[in-house]
Amino acid sequence: MKLCRFNEDRLGVVVDGAIRDITDVQTEIRANARYDMKGDAVIASLPEWRSRMEEAAESAEPIDVASVDLLPPIARPCKTMAAPVNYEAHVAEMAAQPHVTGEDKGAQRPSGIQNQGIFLKANSAVVGPSEGVAIRFPDRRNDHEVEFVIIVGKEGSRIKREDAMDYVAGYTLGLDMTVRGIEDRSFRKSCDGYAPVGPWMVTADEIPDPGNVPFTVHLNGNLQQDAHTKDLIFDVPRLIEFASEFYTIYPGDYLFTGSPPGVSEVHPGDVMRCNCELIGEMEVVVREAE
Repeated sequence: MKLCRFNEDRLGVVVDGAIRDITDVQTEIRANARYDMKGDAVIASLPEWRSRMEEAAESAEPIDVASVDLLPPIARPCKTMAAPVNYEAHVAEMAAQPHVTGEDKGAQRPSGIQNQGIFLKANSAVVGPSEGVAIRFPDRRNDHEVEFVIIVGKEGSRIKREDAMDYVAGYTLGLDMTVRGIEDRSFRKSCDGYAPVGPWMVTADEIPDPGNVPFTVHLNGNLQQDAHTKDLIFDVPRLIEFASEFYTIYPGDYLFTGSPPGVSEVHPGDVMRCNCELIGEMEVVVREAE
């Protein structure tokens, strides 16, 4: 099943390329959820409510995807986690550009994801495809990094690798937008709008092997990043195990799995088109910040 949020906080199921509005189901789920719960009520309720969602979608009129504004697929993530340096080719790519990373100015980091850990992006950085990316610092280099993104399905802490997949609700695509410089990674990657996600969430059953997923990003029509999750250093189960050693994870949390090689600079007016045959395609436009 593909779940999307669109327009003014409406919930839909994507069927045969069209949206079926099931907002009434979302309203009922939220009405029965505690306001102070940690995580997203819809994602937490997905196992129990999925058949009801599918039934509601069957009777709803189709809506053209092109006619709506796509929002982030999760309304209330508790946090947005991200894996650094999780593709060997990207590690080599950035090591060859110390003037870009700031490491030529004495800001060297310990090597390897095991030593660098999972970092956080502010939830205010998360936007849907329709909002686009506003370049906060046009006088500095701003890069795109397309990533395969895990959506957590239930609460857990110190999860074992062999149990990790039980905690996955689904997957989406994300852009880990980055201002290059010497500041802390989380600081530079948490500008408003610097974590576009979408176009929607695909439930875990539709991607039975997250270690076998190709995905791409085209910049202004040119293929820029051509990636495959088989090349991850820490695969999906290991990432969940690793992140949950430090954080309790909650329904609706995002976990960006890391950028493949091919990152490049973007400018206002550029168009990024992210695609994965198993998920879908999202177009994100770059603009100047207000």
